[in-house]
Amino acid sequence: MDILLGLVGKDYVMTVADRAQARSIVVFKHDEDKIFELDSNIVMATAGPQGDRANFAEYIQRNIQLYKYRNDLSLTTKGAANFTRTELAQFLRKSPYQVNLLMGGYDEKVGPSLYYMDYLGSMHKMDFASHGYGSYFTLSIFDKYYKKGMDLDQGKEVMKKCIKELQTRFLINCPKFICKIVTKDGTKEIEI
Repeated sequence: MDILLGLVGKDYVMTVADRAQARSIVVFKHDEDKIFELDSNIVMATAGPQGDRANFAEYIQRNIQLYKYRNDLSLTTKGAANFTRTELAQFLRKSPYQVNLLMGGYDEKVGPSLYYMDYLGSMHKMDFASHGYGSYFTLSIFDKYYKKGMDLDQGKEVMKKCIKELQTRFLINCPKFICKIVTKDGTKEIEI
């Protein structure tokens, strides 16, 4: 029942995830952080079963750090997304991870970017994206209110509309969300 939201603004990428860790009909906790910092300028929001989500995210996080240490060079957001997509596709043929991802980052030459990936290894660069049952409610809000080049306050307003709609219409209670943005200055958590 994970919900992931993301959008690209003028000089930032914003990712939002619900904070619930649940399985079947039981919610274990409401303070889970599903958005992993892969590097100082890249985050990855994850959805799926807890074991798959945590293991795959840590695997990607460690391999991106290993690449940085071995080559004395950080991956771009596009490079990290392509590496992650390739790993998902390879694991699909061995022991698949049931994870859906939104990867966002900021690169000096390219600016902000957001990549949508699913558990089958497909990847697409997006201006806004959503994973999970919440996408049934939020994609129409993104379609109506999203505009290229939005400043941070406008992006927050769109995310607030999405969260309000989820809390009003969605059958499952999602009381808490976490939001992280990536700018040229790095990654930080903000309140919505």
